[in-house]
Amino acid sequence: MNQFWSEDNEEQEEYKVPENVLDFVFQIKSKCIPLDHAFQLSDAIQQALPWLTSTDNIGIHPISGAESGNGWERPDTEVLFLSRRQKLTLRLPKSRSEEIKQLIGKTLELEGYPLTIGDFITRQMSDLPTVFARNVATDINQDENEFLMQCKDTLEEMGIKSRKMMCGLKGRIELPGQTIYTRSLMLADLEKEESVKIQETGLGPMREYGCGLFMPQKGIKAVKPD
Repeated sequence: MNQFWSEDNEEQEEYKVPENVLDFVFQIKSKCIPLDHAFQLSDAIQQALPWLTSTDNIGIHPISGAESGNGWERPDTEVLFLSRRQKLTLRLPKSRSEEIKQLIGKTLELEGYPLTIGDFITRQMSDLPTVFARNVATDINQDENEFLMQCKDTLEEMGIKSRKMMCGLKGRIELPGQTIYTRSLMLADLEKEESVKIQETGLGPMREYGCGLFMPQKGIKAVKPD
């Protein structure tokens, strides 16, 4: 008996995560830093790296303490006490790998709290289907549904289908003369390419202050009330 059997090889091909954008994860040394440190951290890093402001796809992750509750709770303190486990993470194009070394050995001053930068490792974006952003910029007058619909529209413009979204903690970031209001956001059931894309490009403005930066999550966590 003659037979012809064709396998769909495309479905069997393993997706390879691109390295266009990387997280540069720095060791840091500091006893504590201000809880609301987004502006001070961003300003200090931009002074140390003047080229940063002219670079696309950059992000400065806020430094989170152990008591941050995975982003759903806010510590009841004015400072974050840091251990050796805490890191400083900058999201940058891989093409900036050599220039970012300029930050090693520098001590940044965050409202009088010194933060010394050590060596770094690089980390690729993840293709996990669930990602989480601690802060996404929003309007103070937006309710939860309006925020989710705005995120949905923005994601669709990026070619990302919003299958499952969950918003959590409200927050704010104080800048000189301006307050950025935020909400945390979790996206789930993303395709691999979608997950990588939203991590590479971010969502919304103010990524130099830690807004719109997504990190991979192993699964959906229950949102705790505000």
